[in-house]
Amino acid sequence: MGFGGIGVWQLLIILVIVLLLFGTKRLKNIGSDLGNAVKGFKGAVTDSEKEAEAAKLEKNEEESVIEGEVTEEKVSEVPEDKNNS
Repeated sequence: MGFGGIGVWQLLIILVIVLLLFGTKRLKNIGSDLGNAVKGFKGAVTDSEKEAEAAKLEKNEEESVIEGEVTEEKVSEVPEDKNNS
């Protein structure tokens, strides 16, 4: 017995029918498209996990700064305009 009461022979018959209906080339294209979709989904999940981790780290950094504490920031020095003097 196989999946939920479907035996091996029934699965083979279904596979042959699907193969006859769609053909090997079309099944290959369907499999390729499905594989690309799964790969894209995994990429999106890992990207969202990285963004969530970055947001969590940023939040932790903000919470760790003591109120009134001076943090290192790059300040661009703007030269004074000589014409305003």
